[in-house]
Amino acid sequence: MASASNLIRASVAGAALAAGLGAVPALAEVELSFYSGYQTAPHSRINGTSPTTGDFSALIGWEGKSFSMPPYYGVRATWWQDSDWGVGLEFSHNKVYSDSGDRAAAGFEHLEFTDGLNIITVNASRRWQDAWNGFTPYVSGGLGIAVPHVEVTAVGGPATYGYQYTGPAARLTAGASYPLNDRWSVFGEYQFTWSDNSADLDGGGNLDTRIYTNALNVGLGFRF
Repeated sequence: MASASNLIRASVAGAALAAGLGAVPALAEVELSFYSGYQTAPHSRINGTSPTTGDFSALIGWEGKSFSMPPYYGVRATWWQDSDWGVGLEFSHNKVYSDSGDRAAAGFEHLEFTDGLNIITVNASRRWQDAWNGFTPYVSGGLGIAVPHVEVTAVGGPATYGYQYTGPAARLTAGASYPLNDRWSVFGEYQFTWSDNSADLDGGGNLDTRIYTNALNVGLGFRF
């Protein structure tokens, strides 16, 4: 499978990006953010070749099941400059489960990305400190990669079960934070992600799908 070598290259690239971000000079503040919330995903089309039934194309409904194990969550680090622009690195453990009827009609017994549809991005951010009654609005956008846990079984075929690097990803976030003290804050936000996923299937074949997620997050921030 090509996924193992791709995942190694993606891990090396992520480490290099993190090292590069850590080397950025003259940054005034680092903020760590931890969040969870309610995440959903609209329908998307799957295409590819099944190891048992050949070529397929189907529209699949997805469920997020944010609070089922393993839960939906995310973490990010933002290096804020004095100008209130920032750069950062973010990981989110998104997840999607296929609708049982759509899955069966497409020829699959199992079809999900639930541990999870992992999105890693490098972000650019902008904030407006204490812009409204002590609240700090912010926006950010990022580009990166998708490294989902692919869980796919075609009817009568072998199970594909493992992490793969499946393609590029992006995210957009808008929210506001409120300080609890000089270190800790709480925040709420809307977040959108896009990922273009091309997964290899055990037994031969592939599955391609473009997945969008929408999430309402709440979380804690820590500054140092």
